[in-house]
Amino acid sequence: MKLNRPLAVFDLETTGTNPAEDRIVEVAMVCLHPDGTRDTQSWLVNPGRPIPPGAIAVHGIQEADVADAPSFEALASEIQKAFEGCDLSGFHAEQFDIPLLAAEFRRVGISFPEPGTRIIDSRTIFVRQEPRTLAAAVSFYCGGSLENAHRAEADAVAAADVLVAQLERYDDLPDDIDALYDHLHPGNSNWIDSQGKIAWQGTEPVLTFGKHSNRPLRELVAEECSYLKWVLKKDFPEDTKSVIAEAIDGRYPTQA
Repeated sequence: MKLNRPLAVFDLETTGTNPAEDRIVEVAMVCLHPDGTRDTQSWLVNPGRPIPPGAIAVHGIQEADVADAPSFEALASEIQKAFEGCDLSGFHAEQFDIPLLAAEFRRVGISFPEPGTRIIDSRTIFVRQEPRTLAAAVSFYCGGSLENAHRAEADAVAAADVLVAQLERYDDLPDDIDALYDHLHPGNSNWIDSQGKIAWQGTEPVLTFGKHSNRPLRELVAEECSYLKWVLKKDFPEDTKSVIAEAIDGRYPTQA
């Protein structure tokens, strides 16, 4: 790879995926230099808020792990200096890591990325070079071609064939639906809605986002009902709003 300035390949671990609401708990970067050398740096970050169980299930970073870590504000200058003068790279960085890091920098008055920064997302290369279309899946898993593509019946038959072939190919995939669902959605077995905005904490449904993150839904109905009504008017998933609306009416989720 020919570089005329350093390339910072980085990754974040966070409390979630929303740049407006979620916070960083770890930053790591590998800096590739034009002379072929590389160096690695990483920082644990105290997010200043609870880490949702679903996020812990993904990255394994517990609140105790970052309890004594500096805040992002305290680390911002050091992290900015590490990225200074670098182009940027990462897997899915353009859609996830860069917006989240930019939001954290913006909160402390720092503009990121620098003007003129070039971004190379390795996920984009992966998708372009190894297409993840249904036709590509039929070729890879079933050894054939997808005829009459984009007609519903042909696509449905192909998708069924691909699923069966995947289960036959990969020994680590469970062959019953409940176990397969859990395998494909690690960490969200305690979710109540489709995006984990509301989750079980023991036997209590709790909010996992915003300023009332980690508070029981019953408590919020009693003490912060205006906030819940505000959520109902905003762009949240419909099933999230449905659970909240029913809770306001006194009907709370129950565990099966």
